[in-house]
Formats: sequence, C-alpha cells, structure tokens
Amino acid sequence: MKKQDFKKLSKDEALKNIEKFKKDLFNFRFQKINSQVSNPAQISETKKNIARLKTYLKRKSNA
Repeated sequence: MKKQDFKKLSKDEALKNIEKFKKDLFNFRFQKINSQVSNPAQISETKKNIARLKTYLKRKSNA
C-alpha cells in the first residue's frame, strides 16, 4: 500500500487491513519454514505495511 492509500482509509478499514496483513505474515512464516516462499521480500513489506497502518492510526487518534 502507498501513503496516499492510507489517507483514504477510515479507522475500521485500517484495522481490517492490519488484521489481513497479520494473517498474511502468519502464512508467510509457515511458507518460509517449508521453503515455499515465492517472494521473500513480501515478508518485510508486509511488516512495514503493518507498522505504517499502526502509525497512521496513532496519528489519527492524537489529532
């Protein structure tokens, strides 16, 4: 996701996206153990997206 996409999200949508990314990360971990990861860069990108969404929610709640 891009920075512009985060600005369009509501709080509920952001929380749903965080949960979706966490499930993806969970699946990537199992794929990594079984050596079935097609693109290892997706793991770090997913972690970054979770952090971005959490930061966005924090800023939105403080504003």
